[in-house]
This record gives sequence, structure tokens and C-alpha cells, in this order.
Amino acid sequence: MTQIKKIGRFCANDDGGYIINEANQTKIASVYKDLIEKVILTYKNMLGPSLHSIYIRGSIPRGLGILGVSDLDTICITKQRTDDIDLAWVSSAEEELNNSFPCVNGIEMSFYPIEDICDTDTFSIIPFMIKTHSICAFGEDVSLYFPSYSADKAIANHHIVHLQNQIEQAKMELQDNEDKEDVLDCCSWIMKIIVRAGLAFVLDYEKRYTRDLYPAYEVFAKHYPQYKPNMRQALEYAINPVSDWKQLVAFLDELEEWLVREADNWLLQHNPHRLRNMKLHP
Repeated sequence: MTQIKKIGRFCANDDGGYIINEANQTKIASVYKDLIEKVILTYKNMLGPSLHSIYIRGSIPRGLGILGVSDLDTICITKQRTDDIDLAWVSSAEEELNNSFPCVNGIEMSFYPIEDICDTDTFSIIPFMIKTHSICAFGEDVSLYFPSYSADKAIANHHIVHLQNQIEQAKMELQDNEDKEDVLDCCSWIMKIIVRAGLAFVLDYEKRYTRDLYPAYEVFAKHYPQYKPNMRQALEYAINPVSDWKQLVAFLDELEEWLVREADNWLLQHNPHRLRNMKLHP
């Protein structure tokens, strides 16, 4: 079991209040280099001329990777629409890489067509992640064409507007699920969403953003001390997922009432039309 540690930090902001991308090629520990080279080669071999660019995001390019615990998260931009590309190889490629490189806990390969990430008028999570949390490992760096981002309502909305549907989706996937690995994956996924939504509720007050779970939990608990034990448990499940679906569904039922209420209150104040993507810097 991984012990919860007070690790992680908020993104730095520049003088204009915009998030500084602290990811850098030089911060990647040498232990991850062979894996990254293999991932890039896999993308190139399998996609060929459809490949536009590859990005490494998250803790590893920020120099915060924890050996055997951190995931290697990658974003692949394609020149074609993903429906027109054969991606049947992805699951087996991820599994092979996971088995070959124990330096990470998991490897995520994700795909987005270039035409879908070019809208810079409204907030979208992939351009945001590329601009603020990633390095370009191959191809043309599209982040140069993206706007700067600040810790504002547009980012908070992304974590809040989908929250109820995401909780309901998790409960449906967990119900009567006897596949332990599937339950573990779902547990980690939904609990990370919940912890980051907690930060989103107070983002307008804090003016600071982080993808790291502990500081997100800590700042939520400061503003919502009555729900601190609940969010602490969500943090625990995110870091140490469990495979008991009944236990998880019961916990989500417990959280859902007040989480959805807080989400509704936030949306009523800041996004009454419940737009999926809010305008940037209105």
C-alpha cells in the first residue's frame, strides 16, 4: 500500500497570472528515457504518415515522477480523424510496454486529431494539458499556437460540469463487476476526478491550479472542513484503489448527494446554461 504523502505542488503563475509550463526535457529522469524512446518508436511505426506529434505529460516531465508509482501519460496528435485510423493495436502495445518497463505504474497512449484541438476560443482539456503540463517529444509543437491559461472559471468548469455524469458512469461500471482489475482502474479514475473537482469548487478563491492530488485535497479541506474526512477517503482510494465494488458504490452514494449539490450551486452561479466548454478569458 502506498502511503499518502504531502507531495505535489501548485502550478507556478507568471506576472500576468497565467500558468507556467514547468515540464522540460531536462527534468526527465534517465530511468524513463528508454521507455519514452520505445513509446515514440511504437507511435511512429504504427501510425506512419498519420502521426503529427507526440507529447509526454504529467509528473515525469516535471521531474516529479516516483519510480514504479507514476504513470507515463502520452498524447498523440494525428493528421487524420481517429475513426479513420486502425488503433486495434493500442491495448496490446500498452500491455507489452507495461510488462517491459516496471519503472512506471502504467502507460497511457491517447489520440486526438489535429483539427479537434485547434479551437482556441473555448476551454478544452487537451490543448490545456499540452500547453501547461507537457513537452513535445516528436513532431511540430502545436502548443505554440495555443493561448495562455489562468486558474479561472473555464478550467474549474471542466472539472465540475461533467461531475454528476461521471459519478453515475462509475457506479454503473462498478455495479456487479467481478473483474478486479477493472474495478481498480475505475476506482482510481473516479476518485481522481472527485479530488480535482474539490479543487475546482474553490479555484475562483485560490487562483491556483494543480493536477497533483494532495495539494488539491488540502486546499479543498481548508474551505470545506465539514467534508474533509470524505475527501481524505477519496484521496486514499485514488492512491490505493480497492477491488470491492460494493464498498466503492456505497462510498460514491455517500459522496454524490453533497458533491452534486455543490456542483449545481457552482454551475448556477458561474455557468447556468451548463456549457461543456466555457469561453477563455471572457
